[in-house]
Order: sequence, then C-alpha cells, then structure tokens
Amino acid sequence: MNHLDIPLGLSWMWAFLVSLFAVPSIIYIAHLKNMLDTPNGRTVHQSLTPRLGGVAIFAGFMSALTIFAPLQNGAKELLAGCIILFFVGLKDDLVGMSVSKKFVGQLLATGIVMIMADVRITSFQGILGVGTLPIGISYAFTLGVIVGITNAINLIDGLDGLAGTIVLIICGTFGYYFYLYGGASYGNYAFVAVCLIGGLLGFLRYNFHRAPIFMGDTGSLVCGFIVSVLAIQFIEMGLQVNSPFSSSSPSVAVGILFVPLFDTIRVFSLRMLAGRSPFSPDKNHIHHRILAMGFSQISTVLLLGLLNLLVILFVIRFAAIGNTLLITALVCFSALLSLFIGVYQSRISRRQLLAAESEAVIR
Repeated sequence: MNHLDIPLGLSWMWAFLVSLFAVPSIIYIAHLKNMLDTPNGRTVHQSLTPRLGGVAIFAGFMSALTIFAPLQNGAKELLAGCIILFFVGLKDDLVGMSVSKKFVGQLLATGIVMIMADVRITSFQGILGVGTLPIGISYAFTLGVIVGITNAINLIDGLDGLAGTIVLIICGTFGYYFYLYGGASYGNYAFVAVCLIGGLLGFLRYNFHRAPIFMGDTGSLVCGFIVSVLAIQFIEMGLQVNSPFSSSSPSVAVGILFVPLFDTIRVFSLRMLAGRSPFSPDKNHIHHRILAMGFSQISTVLLLGLLNLLVILFVIRFAAIGNTLLITALVCFSALLSLFIGVYQSRISRRQLLAAESEAVIR
C-alpha cells in the first residue's frame, strides 16, 4: 500500500461529503433570495435555476486540500489563485461581470502560480525542434496556456453535467499519473486532482438533466484553472527520468484535454471567420451541434465523455510515436470531426428551410 492511500481516500471523501451536503442548502438559499439564472436564446434550460454549484465544489475542494494535502510545490499558490477566481466567478454569477474584468482576475491568479510558485512550461520537449524555452517565452506561453484552458472549461459548461463530467475524466487521468510517478516533486498534485474529483462528484449528484443547479462561472473558472495547472505540471513531469511518457507528455496532455480544446478552437475559428469577436456568444458549440442531431442532453454528455476517453486512450497507447506524429493525428482527427459537424449542420439547415417553405405553401 502506498503511504498516500489513506490521506488520498480521506481527502476524496471529505470533499465529496462537503459538496454533497452543501448543494441542497445552496439551492434553497438561491431560490429564497431569487439568485437564479433566467433562460435566454442561447441557453438550453427552460426554467429559473441557481448558478452557484461552484460554491459547493470549491468548499469541498478547498477544505479537503488544506486539511489533508501537503501544500508545497505550488499547491499553496494554486489555492490562492483559486480563491481569486472563486470570487470573480461568484460576482459574475450574481450580478454579471465584463469579459475584461474576468480576464484581469485570471491574470492575477495566473501570476501567482507562475511568479510565486514558478509553475510554468519550461520546454517544448522537441516539438518543432524546440527544447528549453527562454524565460520570457516560457512565461508568455504559460500565461496563454492557463488562460486558454481556464476559458475552454468555462465555455464547455453548456449542458447539465457536461463540464463536470469532462473535468472528472481529465482530473482522473492526471491524478492517476501524479499518484504513480509524481514522486516528491509532483506527487502532491494527486491530492489536487482527488480533492476536485470529490467536490465534483458531490455536485454532479444534483447536476444531471434536469438539473436543479448549475456549476456557474464560480465552478467552471476554478475547475478550469486547476485543470490548467495540472496539465502544466503533467507536462513538466515528462522531463523526469521515470516519467511514463517522457518527451511525449505535451501531446498526451493535449489529448487528455481534447474535447474542451477542440470545442474552443473550433468555435473561436468560426466566429472570427464570420467577422465576429471570438468571445461573442452563439449556439455553435459541439454540444449544441450534437443536440441538433437529435440526441438528448444526457446522451450528448455521455457521447462527449466517451469521445474524450477514447482520445485519451489513443494518446496513451501511441505515446511512443512522439509529439509530432501524435499532434498531427489529433489535428487530422479534429479537422475530420469539424468537417462532419459542419456537413451535418448544413443538412439540418436545408431540411429546416425546406420544411418552412412547405409549411408556407400549405398555408
């Protein structure tokens, strides 16, 4: 038995129970104080629903991490960044907040882990022939990675249970490898993953369709930030001698994050090609397109979870082929998947147009 087994088990159980028992109280207070999300043209839900599920997730995660986990190697700074994003998300869920102000909050949180804990990507590990990065480029690239992944998780939160399920899969994968190979330098990130998994499981008990509560920005920003730091530390762990993926860890990390990264890059590209801001909201996300194919909300969540799992299994199985071939394979698969979604969307649009014309003729 690993000496971390009992503390890990206790931290998971603590986070799970805190989150599980906090959610009903949060739902009650949100309805009592009318802190509810109103449906609009972009949302899928049709009733007034609280968006404060992230409060329960954060309460379980933070309390378990501070009680049971060793807070070294950047974990303390990670927690500080989470606190900043928790309040940023909380304000956005309650009264709204501009994109620029949320970005400032993300910069502050990122600066804490980058500068104070030196959590950053130091090497491309051979991608495009690039090894160790100059310190300025390292900081700039790490900033882009953390902000990008944080917002990718935030954007995927569009269906009951979707963001929670995807983050659960990602954290489970990262946590497994930190537990087995992290050692003294990265082993405590297994606690970070396990504490978040516990908080998410307690919340997901109430978040599947028809959900009485949503994660909200309070949860998605915190979860995205944690996932981004886990991804960076996973990549850096690849520089260790006993790493399971060695120099292929960057491409494996991309595969583990496939669904949120694919969705964000695809949606941003479509918006910019249409001459709009990449942050302008629409219903072009992958979950919207799958729903338009006729799948139910639960089926869509399970389908995207399965897609992410299959890509994870692929990159783990073929990690030995190296970063270049793995990333090429992921890019090709992304292009084919995007093409399929686009073709299917065009067919649906044509059918709707023909149906509207037929109805007009009948009238």
